[in-house]
Amino acid sequence: MTIPDPPLFEQKICPPGETLLRLSKLNQTIVLTNGCFDILHRGHVTYLAQAKALGDYLVVALNTDASVKRQGKGDDRPINTLENRLAVIAALESVDLVTWFDEDTPFHLIETIQPDILVKGGDWATIDIVGSKETLARGGKVFSIPFLHQTSTTKTLHAIRHTAL
Repeated sequence: MTIPDPPLFEQKICPPGETLLRLSKLNQTIVLTNGCFDILHRGHVTYLAQAKALGDYLVVALNTDASVKRQGKGDDRPINTLENRLAVIAALESVDLVTWFDEDTPFHLIETIQPDILVKGGDWATIDIVGSKETLARGGKVFSIPFLHQTSTTKTLHAIRHTAL
């Protein structure tokens, strides 16, 4: 028996400096979203499938570990490292490419990629989505997708930490 090659989904992981080159070869509607996606749950996968349905090609940009820490979600966040979060997101059928950013916001990456559609979850008003003004000015669209499931990594961690063994 031979050792299998790395899974094909790992080919979806793309360093930020290479995203534009990969995307420039496409003639598709590019959808971009971003977030931590620390502990994946039903809300995440539903949201990403809905985001993908808005266009042809879904790019997900993840906060680096340092970027997550600066968000003030807790000293122990992220629970999963960037490398592990990239792999889990890349393994999802709805995701076509996954990259990352180290800044506090993905503004620079959004301006580099210039997606046709910019998307965030329902806790963001479209006017407050980083890069929305610039995306709209280019003729793109911006969506805030309402939550279908009231789940969150923070709630999951709270439940884990406060459940007696």
